[in-house]
Amino acid sequence: MAKIIISEDDFQKFQEYFYRKTGIQFEESKRYFVDKRLVERIEASGTDNFRSYFTMLRFQASGAELQALVNLMTINETYFFREEYQFECLVKSILPNIVAERKDKSPIRIWVIPSSSGEEPYSIAMCLLERWAGIHEWDVEIVSSDIDTKILAQAKTGLYSARSVKHVPPKYMQKYFRHTAHGYQLNEDLRNAVEFTRVNLMEPADVRGYRNFDVIFCRNLLIYFDDLSRKQAAETFYDALQPGGFICLGHSESMSRISSLYKIRKFPEAIVYQKPWDGK
Repeated sequence: MAKIIISEDDFQKFQEYFYRKTGIQFEESKRYFVDKRLVERIEASGTDNFRSYFTMLRFQASGAELQALVNLMTINETYFFREEYQFECLVKSILPNIVAERKDKSPIRIWVIPSSSGEEPYSIAMCLLERWAGIHEWDVEIVSSDIDTKILAQAKTGLYSARSVKHVPPKYMQKYFRHTAHGYQLNEDLRNAVEFTRVNLMEPADVRGYRNFDVIFCRNLLIYFDDLSRKQAAETFYDALQPGGFICLGHSESMSRISSLYKIRKFPEAIVYQKPWDGK
């Protein structure tokens, strides 16, 4: 088989198409990364050049190849208790703020996106169980979503490397994990505490059913979007939140530079963003 070459024109066509589908913009500096993975999928799909592959990618009715490509192109590097100060903010400031305003005993709903391999939503579950007294009085639902179906399947297994769990407190390791021949396995109760779903933030049909959340964690995703996609994501999250709900972004991200829909809330542990109670 002849060597597959991705030309500058090919790269630009793919760059534009992938952006339209996912909101993720690959810069020229990512050429090697993109080209390598494109060639990998061209070979795996049985096509022999970019043109035939790109035609198949765009018109395949099932969308299976696009999903396979998304799984390959997205970056899923994380670990337990990353940016832990926000989890402290959740249990010490955000949740007390929410329950103080609650007029009924409906479940508190938390949405984590992107899920990646599950370390973030599982970290939140452990923090609630270990650090929030309100867990004995309130039902909490944690939904964690990602565009990558392969990483979601991995998250559901709850199996992690030593690197992933290096920041987990020893007490939590003993209580929630068991050491196996393949790594560190989360116990079944904790795995069942998180619902994993596939969501593409740029697809209105995917996000339409995501409503009435009290807290959203969207950390280190918007840095891969351009301004237009960030604004669209901010509006999607606004619609998904209850009035008075909160969103937590990554440490290098600022909702103030993206959208004027939210109020800045400066808690002792972290700066987060709130959907106004009056919706204005």
